[in-house]
Amino acid sequence: MIKISVITISDRAFRGEYEDKSGPKIIERLIASKIAIDIKYSVIPDDRQMIRKEIEWNLGNDYILTTGGTGISPRDITPDVTKEICDYELPGISEMLRAESLKETENAVFSRGFSGVKDNTIIINFPGSVKAVSLCTGLIVPVLEHGVKMLRGEKH
Repeated sequence: MIKISVITISDRAFRGEYEDKSGPKIIERLIASKIAIDIKYSVIPDDRQMIRKEIEWNLGNDYILTTGGTGISPRDITPDVTKEICDYELPGISEMLRAESLKETENAVFSRGFSGVKDNTIIINFPGSVKAVSLCTGLIVPVLEHGVKMLRGEKH
């Protein structure tokens, strides 16, 4: 069983100004993958302290997948906070997500998503759009189990 936390980071979704569709899309894609998973879901604002607390609260899960706050606006701080928390970076994941996203839209050049490891948890930042999270989730599903095995020191 892979434990995954999905965290939507959005001021407007947190305030209820619009319905979060990105977090639920990640969950939908994960469930459709037929991998044995346990999912937690939360929505928080683009606030440095709240992002840090929510990520730290969810450490111990195998994965934390965030959506939102990866662009270049002043409130887009998710990658910065994630980088501060992580012990080390997993650049291959971020590079793959950006490269594949660029095939869909040139706007992916502005994505600053970060991927890394804290203790035994892999943290991956996805962009905030529904289309982007659907693509990104589909890209990481095939490597989810392998990543967990590697972190646990199991044969892979």
